[in-house]
Order: sequence, then C-alpha cells, then structure tokens
Amino acid sequence: MRFRVPPWWVRRPVALVLLAALLGLALALLPLLVVGAALLSVVTPGRWRVLRLLGFVLAYLLLELGGLLAALGLWLASGCGWRARSPAFERAHYAVLRGVLVELVAVARLLFHLALDTDGVSWTPLDDGVPGSRNAMVVLARHAGPGDSLLLVETLMDRDHLRRPRIVLKDALQWDPLLDVLLHRLPAVFVAPGRDDVTERIAELARGLGEQDALLIFPEGANFSEGRRRRAIDRLLGKGMVSQAERAERMRHVLPPRTGGVAAALSAAPHADVVLVAHAGLEGLSTLGDLWDGLPMDSAVRLRWWFVPAQEVPRDPHGQEDWLYGHWAELDRWVSSRAQSG
Repeated sequence: MRFRVPPWWVRRPVALVLLAALLGLALALLPLLVVGAALLSVVTPGRWRVLRLLGFVLAYLLLELGGLLAALGLWLASGCGWRARSPAFERAHYAVLRGVLVELVAVARLLFHLALDTDGVSWTPLDDGVPGSRNAMVVLARHAGPGDSLLLVETLMDRDHLRRPRIVLKDALQWDPLLDVLLHRLPAVFVAPGRDDVTERIAELARGLGEQDALLIFPEGANFSEGRRRRAIDRLLGKGMVSQAERAERMRHVLPPRTGGVAAALSAAPHADVVLVAHAGLEGLSTLGDLWDGLPMDSAVRLRWWFVPAQEVPRDPHGQEDWLYGHWAELDRWVSSRAQSG
C-alpha cells in the first residue's frame, strides 16, 4: 500500500516545525558541528566531504526559511491571499522561486564544484543567431539523479531563458515546505502514482500556455535505475505492448516514456513547441549511500537540448507515441555516448 501525502493543514505545520527545529538546533550547535565535521572530514575520503555537506545543508535550511518569509510577506501584501493569483503576485512568487533556486545552485557550484555545461546547440530564445523558441513550450526531460528537476527549473528561469515554468512533480515533494507553499500558488501539479485524474490535471495545466511559459514534464515518472527499467519493460509486456517493450529493451540508460501525460499536454497546447532534455553526470546518485560516495562531485553535469517546432509534432496518438519513443532512443544514445567518453 502506498503512503499518501496528508492534507496541507497536517503536513505544513509538521514540516514547518521540523524546519524550525533543525535550523534552531544547527545554529545553536554550529561551532560543535563545524569542528566535528572538520574532524570527520580528515578521516573520510574526499576533500572536506563532511564539512562541505554540512555547509550545503545549512544553506538549504536558511534558503528555505528566507523563501518562506518572503512567501509570508507576499501573502500578507496580497490581502491574506485574496490577490495571490493575480499576474503581479504570480510574477513576485516566480521571482522568489527563481531567487532561491539561483542561490541554491550557486552554493552547489561552490561547495561541490558542480558545473552545468550545455552540449550542442542551445534553444535560448534570447539569441537571434541560435535556433530556438519564442513560443509556448513543453519541456520533456530525462529523470536521473538527485535534484535534476530543480536544476532544470533554475535553468528555465535563468537570465538566458526567462521562462515561467509550470511543473509536473511528485506529490511527495509537498513535504518540502517552500515548494509546498510556492507551487500551490503557481501553476503546478503534484501527481500521485495510480490516480485516475493525472492526465486530466496535466491537460488543465497545459491549457493557456503563453509565450513565456514552459510546461516541464518528466515522462519516465521516476529516476532511472536498472531495476525500474526492468519493471517498466515487464509492465509494458503485461499490458500486451510488445512493440513498445522491445523498443524499451534497446534503451539502456533511460526508462520507457509514459505517453499519457505527454499526449494530454500536447493535445491541450497544440501551439506549443517541444524541447527534449537529456543530462549526464548525476547517474548513480539515487540512494543516500550513492550521494555520500559521490560528494564532493568535482565534475560537470552535461545538458543536451533538442528543439521541435509545434508544426513538426505528430498529432495522431499512434504517430505521437512513435515520435516520442524515437526521441527517447536518441536521448539514450546521447547518454550512452557521454558514458563511454567518461
């Protein structure tokens, strides 16, 4: 039986109390924590691994608190939420989200030597010399590794792209108090596996996409692992989808895409261009043990973007599924080439 996320009036007080307790305890014991982390770093592999991790956790907690205080200020300024969904306050909430993500990625770059490099032609709409989209956009991204959704959202909102993301994400992320508050005031959908209304909610989110909007979907539905890949193939076979299972079998580094949510988004926003995103560099960091072994990373996360104009996206269900599987196979080949090149 799957654990369901409790309603907001239960989870938000619990999450806020935990955040306040952790931050208060960390600040009260900060000298001891720094000394202890430094001593542990001496006897553990890596360069100041524990101290870097402590610094990131503290920065994360402080950014959470700062973002929540900003959200509280916006709630009060909007008449205790009365005008919170007006265009002006929506822009303000996006500004808070962008500010927190920019700072969080900056801390990761500093502490973990995290570098984000685009491999290939960028689709940025701000450079007339580069093919790209000035139109509404549906972004279909690979899902592999910790924090890739936050990295992609930060990239979509950065000064080169200036997009307003509409995000489809797992319902468990509502336990993060800042994401819970901000994304319930912005266009976003928290989905739970097994719900019957997932495609309808994604379609509703896609309707009315404007030229600055980008709907972000992770068609795989979960971070990649070999176990999940095998289970996904078995699920396709169990549904009698033999052709799709055979194509998924040939893809070694990605999960087969779930087509329902993608089809719902593209049907609701036929005017939107499509961008597909693959990244390499976060693989193998799916468990706490993997994260411990992989930090500090001292490596680059490579990004590759494919731009598809709206008029080139198939509209019939069979053709659209074939198109999506074809692009996902191309993502797989790119990830494979990055793995072979180290």
